[in-house]
Amino acid sequence: MKTIKRNVVRFLSGYGMDYQDVDMDANVKLFLEEMQRGLAGKKSSLEMIPTYISAEGDVPTHKKVIVADAGGTNFRVATVYFDHQKMPVIENLKLFKMPAVDREMGKTEFFRTMAGYFRDVIEVSSNIGFCFSYAVQMYPNKDGRLIRFSKEVRAEEVKGQLIGENLNHALDSLGMGGNKHIVLLNDTVVTLLAGMGYKNKVYSGYIGFILGTGTNTCYVEKNCNITKNKDLDPAKTQIINTESGGFARGHRGKLDIAFDKSTANPGVNPFEKMISGAYLGPLFRDIIRKACKDGLFSNAVASQLTAIKDLSTKDMNEFMIYPYGGSTLAEICRQGGDTDTLTMYLLADRTTERAAKFTAINLSSMAIKSGQGTDPSRPICIVAEGTTFYHMKTLKSRVEFYLKQYLENKKGIFTDIICVDNATLVGAAIAGLTN
Repeated sequence: MKTIKRNVVRFLSGYGMDYQDVDMDANVKLFLEEMQRGLAGKKSSLEMIPTYISAEGDVPTHKKVIVADAGGTNFRVATVYFDHQKMPVIENLKLFKMPAVDREMGKTEFFRTMAGYFRDVIEVSSNIGFCFSYAVQMYPNKDGRLIRFSKEVRAEEVKGQLIGENLNHALDSLGMGGNKHIVLLNDTVVTLLAGMGYKNKVYSGYIGFILGTGTNTCYVEKNCNITKNKDLDPAKTQIINTESGGFARGHRGKLDIAFDKSTANPGVNPFEKMISGAYLGPLFRDIIRKACKDGLFSNAVASQLTAIKDLSTKDMNEFMIYPYGGSTLAEICRQGGDTDTLTMYLLADRTTERAAKFTAINLSSMAIKSGQGTDPSRPICIVAEGTTFYHMKTLKSRVEFYLKQYLENKKGIFTDIICVDNATLVGAAIAGLTN
């Protein structure tokens, strides 16, 4: 066991790919520097996008709001209110197909189709909280201009259009009135807002974090620190969408750099490619191939491992949960014996540990920059979403370990990670009621 572990650690460290190669302090410092540069409008790998959305104020009770959630290929509409215990009550929930996922649509048809989805709930409220999970440029009036859709949505004429304004025009054209107050925000921001009033707990600050197929993080910043925008009220705060997957100044191993070059978008979101569900499995495939070349596996096993074309994060996780199970990796390693299985497990385990450490660096940077969380009775609420974060074996517990070890013990900053049911709809409702 000791010899196998020593060989695995020596191999990973030789390429800068072991979690022990990652310095928490140094990487948090670089993350904070990039955050500051982004807020100042200087060249930075972190976009630090102002959302003009506040996380302040009480959530009113028994006041209904219309909510919508557009992302991927689905479009959801519902109404939400909060009862006397501040618990969300979701009603009239309906699922539709995202407009333009099956064919090209022009601007008018796109917005009229979307507007039609609101017909059954349009009289419930004058406010709409709209989670719109595509790239938009936000404005102080809470509307946003579409930059681009994901590849599933085909509506070229909608690019460059204001989403809220055009939705109101479409509602009016369908006889449903066009004077709704629409608050547009993305999935990471609604995740943060979903933590407001969570089980009546008192928090000093909020962080929204997603680690699923991709990753992103947002936090609450003082307007006076957003120096690239001179028109903000310096006494107030707002949520900043950091686009944290783009972080490019931190530690990267030799295999990270080579893997990035092999992807469809080299140089784009290098941090995301080291921790997210879309990339962790394929990165691990490349690590395995290099380990085979360097002699860590027996010849019979190495030849089969090298032939693997596709390896998903789910495949990697399934092996870690059942190393002697029926997964592709387990079956191949079994042909070589326990040494091959243990080698594979240690490689996967230490790669997961590294992803957890990078995640903790991300979250620690947000917490420190927020200036909150120094009172343990009023910690920072981290609202976390995403299958990779919750389903990848030991990842969440290891993130919590690093936050305890670094953020709490060294920096005196306290956090509480929570998961909110129906976070997207709840967060959109809070946005519509408080902004």
